[in-house]
Amino acid sequence: MNNSLYLTIFFCLVAMTSATSHAQKSMFNISDFGAVGDGKTIDTDSIQKTIDTCTQKGGGMVRVPNGRFVTGTILLKDNCTLQLDDQAVLLGSLNPKDYRNVDPFKDGLGAEVGFAMVAAVDAKNVGIVGRGTINGRGKELAAAMPFKGEGWGNRPFLVRFVRSTRVVLCDAQLLFGGAWTLNFFQSKNVTIERIKIVSHGVPHNDGINIDSSQGFVIKDCDVDSGDDALVFKTTSSMPIRDITVTNCRLKSNQGAIKFGTESVANFENVRISNCQIRDTKNGGIKLLSVDGAHLRNVIISDITMDNVATPIFVRLGSRLKTFREGEKKGEQVGSISNVVIKNVRAKAAAKAQLTPPSGIFITGIPGYAVGRLTLENIDIELAGGGTREQGRQIMEEKPDSYPEINRFGPWLPAFGLYARHVKGLSVKHLTVKLAEPDMRPALVCQDCEDSDFVGWKIPVNTIAESSVRLESTRRVLFREFELIGDANAFILVEGKDSRDIRFRNNRLGSVGKTIEFGKGSAGAIAR
Repeated sequence: MNNSLYLTIFFCLVAMTSATSHAQKSMFNISDFGAVGDGKTIDTDSIQKTIDTCTQKGGGMVRVPNGRFVTGTILLKDNCTLQLDDQAVLLGSLNPKDYRNVDPFKDGLGAEVGFAMVAAVDAKNVGIVGRGTINGRGKELAAAMPFKGEGWGNRPFLVRFVRSTRVVLCDAQLLFGGAWTLNFFQSKNVTIERIKIVSHGVPHNDGINIDSSQGFVIKDCDVDSGDDALVFKTTSSMPIRDITVTNCRLKSNQGAIKFGTESVANFENVRISNCQIRDTKNGGIKLLSVDGAHLRNVIISDITMDNVATPIFVRLGSRLKTFREGEKKGEQVGSISNVVIKNVRAKAAAKAQLTPPSGIFITGIPGYAVGRLTLENIDIELAGGGTREQGRQIMEEKPDSYPEINRFGPWLPAFGLYARHVKGLSVKHLTVKLAEPDMRPALVCQDCEDSDFVGWKIPVNTIAESSVRLESTRRVLFREFELIGDANAFILVEGKDSRDIRFRNNRLGSVGKTIEFGKGSAGAIAR
C-alpha cells in the first residue's frame, strides 16, 4: 500500500474505539482465503470466510486487494473493517439467488425490502475504508429480476448496516446499487467521510439513507443519485437524533435533503450546513412528517442550489402508516416545530413538479399547523410566467396522501411562498428574482397566525391582483418590505376571521393601495 492509503486508513480509524487496536495488529487478505478477483468467479464464500476468521481472531482489517471480486451478500462482523485497495472492486453478482434479505421490512410504498450486498447486522466496531469501489451493477441485476409498478423484486441495497454501532466509512466509491446505496437502520455512532456515490439506472437509488438511527457525522461526501440524495426516515419507534452533516455535494433525480416520508418516530437535533445542491428534480430541502413524528430542533444553513425544482417544501400530514411488523400504528398527528432554514441561495429549475414553478411550499392540515418555523436570508431565482388566474388556484388538502409535491397542483397560487395551516412562521430577508413577470402573488397565506414577514424584496406588477394575499389569517406583521415595480395593492385580505394585520416601515413605491379588503373580510389593522 502507498503512503496516502496508510494515512487514509489511519485518519478514518481514529473514529473507531476498540476496533483501532485490532486493525493495526491484524490484516486478513481475502486472496489468502481463496478469492480470485477475475471479474467472473463468485467470491462470496471466500470473502465471508475471511471476515469470519478476522472476527474469531479478535478483529482487524479485511483487505480487498486490487482486482474485480464478484460477490453476493457478505456480512461484516464485530471488529472487522473492510479495507479496499485503490484498484479494488467488489462487483455485485448478477444472480439474484446470491443475495439475502438481512432484515425484512416494507418501504413507504408497501414493497417488501431488505436485501443487501454488503451488510452488517447487530455488529459493533465495523467499517469500510480505502479508495476502492463497491459496484452493485444495479441495472444489469434488475434485468434478471423483473418487477412491476412500485415493487422492488429482490433488488439489494448496496451497503446496509442494521442495529450496528461504532461504524466508520471513509473514501470508498459506492456505485450503482440495486436499490438504496448506503442504508442504516437503528444504528448509532457513525462517521461517514469523503464517500462518493453514483447510483442511477433503477428505481429507488437513494444515496445516503438513514433510518431510525442516532449519532452521525457526515462530511465531505459527493452524492449523485437516481432517488433522494440524503434522506432521513423513521420506519420504527427509534427516533432520528443527533446528526451533523457538512460540506456535502448533492445531485438527485428526486430530493436532495429529505426528512420523511416514512416518519413513525421523531426527528430531533439535526444540523446540516455548507452543502451544495444541483440538478435536482423533486425538491431541494424537504421536511415531511405524516406518520405521527415530531420533527424539531433542526437547523439547515448555508445551502446553495442550482437548477433545483421547488427549493423548499414542508409538509405536516396525517397518513399514520406503519412499516414494520409489530409496530403500533400512530393515532395522533405529529408536529413540525423549532426548525430553522437560513442562508440559502437557490436558482430554481424552470421546469418543476408544479409549473409555473414556485420557491417555497409550506402546508399543514386543518387543526394541525406547522409551528415555529424560521426562514432567514433566502434568495431564490425563478422562471416566472404565472398568470393571474393561476394565482387563484384552490389547493386540495390531501391529509393522508403520500407527501410529495406532485400530489398537489397543478400549480401553486403564489410564486414566492405559499403557506397554509401554519402558526409561528417567521420569514426574514427573502429576496425573489424573476426571469419573466409572474401575475400570481409573491405570498399567499391561508389559515396562518402569529407570523411575521420581514425584509422581503419582491418583484410586483399591476396585472396581479395584489403582491400578498391573506385568507383567514390572524396576527401577522409585515415589516421592511421593498416592492420592485408598480402594484395595484400590497396586501389583499380575505376571510371573515382575518384580523390584526400589521405593517410598518415598508417601501411600497407607487402601490395603489396598501391594504385592500375582499370577500367579507373586516379585519382590524394596526398600522
